[in-house]
Amino acid sequence: MCRTSIYNARNNFSALVKEAEEGEVVELTKYDRPVAVIISYEEYEKLRGTKPNWLSEWREMYKDCLDDEGIPFERSRECPDPTKNPWD
Repeated sequence: MCRTSIYNARNNFSALVKEAEEGEVVELTKYDRPVAVIISYEEYEKLRGTKPNWLSEWREMYKDCLDDEGIPFERSRECPDPTKNPWD
């Protein structure tokens, strides 16, 4: 893994992208704290495909209990009706 500051990354961005394309993970730091990572697009696709979408799974699991209308909206005092004039 390659580790560099954001300042150095700004000046050497093309070289760092090339390293990421070759499979190297590039860690970007700010004040010696890791803040971001540059990885190849292939690695990104692998990681993106492994993370389950919990909301879609939940909807699929409870589809027989849910209706198409969703949760009914009830206006509260904090959210007044914009169609009514408050001074009437």
